[in-house]
Parts: sequence; C-alpha cells; structure tokens
Amino acid sequence: MAKDLKPGDRAPAFNLPTDGGGSVSLSSLRGKAVVLYFYPKDDTSGCTLEARDFSKAVKSFKAADAVVIGVSKDNVTSHDKFKAKHKLELTLVSDEETKVAKAYGVWVKKSMYGRRYMGMERATFLIEAGGVIRKIWRKVKVPGHVADVLSTVKTL
Repeated sequence: MAKDLKPGDRAPAFNLPTDGGGSVSLSSLRGKAVVLYFYPKDDTSGCTLEARDFSKAVKSFKAADAVVIGVSKDNVTSHDKFKAKHKLELTLVSDEETKVAKAYGVWVKKSMYGRRYMGMERATFLIEAGGVIRKIWRKVKVPGHVADVLSTVKTL
C-alpha cells in the first residue's frame, strides 16, 4: 500500500497507455500543471458526468497551462468507445494493473450492498509543473468538482 500522499509530496511517476493508441508519462508533461483524476469505470453515470464536466472545461484548463488526464482500470478499447460515445475532449489512460492507482493510494477497499471489494476511489490530484502535488481531492462528489479544480489551477 502506498504511503498517504499529501500536498508538497512529489507525484509518483507514471507511464500509461492512452486512448487512441498513445502513451503518456508524468515526465513528458513537465512544465505544465497536471490534473490527474481517478474514476471507477467508463460509461457509468457518475464517471460519465465527471468526464463530460472535465471535457467541457478542457479549453479553460489549457488556457491555464494545465493538462487533464482521466485514469481508470478500464482498457484502452473501452476508453476509445467511451470517448467516442460522449465526444470527450480529454486524455484517458488505462491503469489495468492498478500500479498507478496504488502509488497514488486510490485503489481502496469498497463496499456495495454488503459486498466488499477493491476498487478505484474517485479522487483528483493537482500536480504543479515541477512534479509536486499541490492539492488532493478525495472521495469526490461530481457536482461542482471541475469548477473547484479549475479555480485552484488558476491560482498556480
């Protein structure tokens, strides 16, 4: 289990496959702020709403010199379908082995209808251009979240 990350910690490095057959690493994004948001599953109600909200705000994030990346355990094919279906304008990465989720401490025990299982916590990390975590939102509630993240990005 990863140590609990907190603002001021160096963001764990990653290099993951993206939708569209590419890949992205934290080091390749140096010089830009990175909004790394973890979500449970493609094409479910809360995750779709969150992805659409981030997608609508992508131009505003770009204007603030920030990149938005969504991370889930879904494979790249699932991400491609999810992006096409909802016309999403952001990068989705596949963390099928949950290595990055574990490094960020968001692969957690969950419970639904009395059943316990491991799953992705909805969480967002704002990483400064130099690779240091500026802010962490855990157990995210989707309504209003993107606006809150964007206003924080604009203070960098």
